[in-house]
Amino acid sequence: MRPDILNPLFRPITSLAGVGPKIAETMGRLVGSGEDEEDVPRIIDLLFHLPVGLIDRRSQPGIALSPEGAIVTLKVRVDRHQKPPRGNKRIPYRVFAHDDTGEIALTFFHAVDAWLDKQLPVGATRYVSGRMEWFNGRPSMVHPDHIVSEADFADLPKIEPVYPMTAGLSRKTLVKAIGEALAELPTFPEWLLPDLVRGRDWMAFTPSLIRAHRPETDGDLEPQSPHITRLAFDEMLASQLALALLRAHQRRHTGKARRGTGALRAQVLAALPFRLTRSQWDALAEIDADLGRPERMLRLLQGDVGSGKTVVALLAAVTVIEAGAQAAIMAPTELLVRQHARTIAPLADAAGIRIAVLTGREKGRERENILTDLAGGTIDLLLGTHALFQSGVEFPDLALVVVDEQHRFGVHQRLALTAKGGATDVLVMTATPIPRTLLLSYYGDMDVSRLTEKPAGRRPIQTSVVPLERIGEVVDRIRAATSSGAKAYWICPLVEEADGLDLAAAEERFAALKQELGPRVGLVHGRMKPAERDREMARFQSGEIRVLVATTVVEVGVDVPDATIIVIEHAERFGLAQLHQLRGRVGRSDRASVCVLLYKGPLGEVARDRMRIMRETEDGFVIAEEDLRLRGGGEILGTRQSGLPGFRIARPEHQAMLMEAARDDARLIVERDPNLRTARGEALRLLLYIFGRNEAIRLIRAG
Repeated sequence: MRPDILNPLFRPITSLAGVGPKIAETMGRLVGSGEDEEDVPRIIDLLFHLPVGLIDRRSQPGIALSPEGAIVTLKVRVDRHQKPPRGNKRIPYRVFAHDDTGEIALTFFHAVDAWLDKQLPVGATRYVSGRMEWFNGRPSMVHPDHIVSEADFADLPKIEPVYPMTAGLSRKTLVKAIGEALAELPTFPEWLLPDLVRGRDWMAFTPSLIRAHRPETDGDLEPQSPHITRLAFDEMLASQLALALLRAHQRRHTGKARRGTGALRAQVLAALPFRLTRSQWDALAEIDADLGRPERMLRLLQGDVGSGKTVVALLAAVTVIEAGAQAAIMAPTELLVRQHARTIAPLADAAGIRIAVLTGREKGRERENILTDLAGGTIDLLLGTHALFQSGVEFPDLALVVVDEQHRFGVHQRLALTAKGGATDVLVMTATPIPRTLLLSYYGDMDVSRLTEKPAGRRPIQTSVVPLERIGEVVDRIRAATSSGAKAYWICPLVEEADGLDLAAAEERFAALKQELGPRVGLVHGRMKPAERDREMARFQSGEIRVLVATTVVEVGVDVPDATIIVIEHAERFGLAQLHQLRGRVGRSDRASVCVLLYKGPLGEVARDRMRIMRETEDGFVIAEEDLRLRGGGEILGTRQSGLPGFRIARPEHQAMLMEAARDDARLIVERDPNLRTARGEALRLLLYIFGRNEAIRLIRAG
């Protein structure tokens, strides 16, 4: 049950004056919505939509002294109205006025005569505020933002916040709704430690939020201002406390110690065509130690592209299989699942481990047989998409779940992951190296292992940046290389959000390359049927085709070791992390590899930075830190798409120290008051609700 003090904040915004269903829907596009996408936004959603700038109307220099483009407020006397000729709407309506320094034309397009007569009667004194424009030495103000009489001058907003906007919503409507929402804010008990509040000179939550919406200087909008840092810390603490409670919940639901004999692992290691790296052995040691304890494991394995995470996951699975239990590996796409199956199958065969694949493609009798074998315990390791966790999929003893590309699933799904087993350990893997700040934000409840080396024999990838005008030279180089037996990817550009346009671009490039290079060119894209896509990938792997034109469907996990060239067309449209992921499709053997970034100039500053970083380093962790600097935290992990706890106020890339402090405080709270029963604990429950982390409260109730 949500505490009563919060009810005003969780009312729908349609309860505010002047906000009907249509305006609420438009605001929803801007401020987000309740727990479900279909929900009407709530007052709290509106309150977390903070301004990004301000308009200062305090300057009153007089007409003649007003600079071009400046926002000014002028006290003027209205002289005359000049209406446009009847029927000619292209000519504006002008109202001429003056002050002691000169004359100005107030200009209105598509004006309503009666409204202007009422607002600006001839002979009256008015205050007008807006942006100054000068044409041929004559001052003008087009559509003043405010027109008020002398009597109403006190009501003219001297400083106005500027909010991110969306089509179909007027600024006036949004500002009025936010003003009403602020009036609903109650006074909350303090949930932060008194020493922290005093030491940082913070106000309480409610006055901090009011100040954030009513800035007085540009400095008030900075991430380091006291009221913004206070709100950011509150949000980080809510996130870290939820993760700490989840961790405590996982630990309370005791796991089971599982230790392998080492016999099957030895057979798998003997079948490997390479030796493990030092960091693979280190990660395995950490995982084995976790599996051998009676507490549940919750560990993140992060490694750069090509660092060998799949082999580590398999060897972890072998440990629990040796102990007589089952394991599952879950990946976000069917393409990736089948890729894992191809890598794992020969190694599993060598050790007599029985594996199966379960995705949306397995249907009818085939699916029934897999489910029967699984329930009967004759399948040791099941690989699949999220179909693994549908009803009807029964494991007699699921000991380990490996989740690949964790950020594609979203944090809230961790709660459901282990429901299929009595004491299931969880290992999540990501090929997106994550800066420490974001690790704390999104994986604060996990232990972390890092793979920092690539397998022996891998050679550096030579990255070159080439303007699109030289595409002919690139095609010539590919013709020569593929004639000598090389294989190449050609990645087609992202075109906004429109998949259809992505596809059109890929098909167009495929046709052009086919004309240049002949029948050895293939095409894969996300709209293909999975079987068709797998068939084309198999042709590329076998060498039947030598050039594979693709959309970003090949970004993650596709492994063709003898592909040594990748061309990324319109590289300026891709983010750093994505460029790095795509580049990782080559350089997977002992052959020299090349990545060509084809760009269309002129490049903006950020795009130029990306190209420079790609040329200078292959280290995914360095690239992730740079990506954080260039883009901010939410986008690196694809927050909006993946259900991660995207922050509304906090900016981890600017407030890293706060995240550390929030994590330490959260751990202390859970140690001292695990059920949030103290006075501070009760206040912290409010904090969890306010920032949408109330799932954690359900965990406390569940015990």
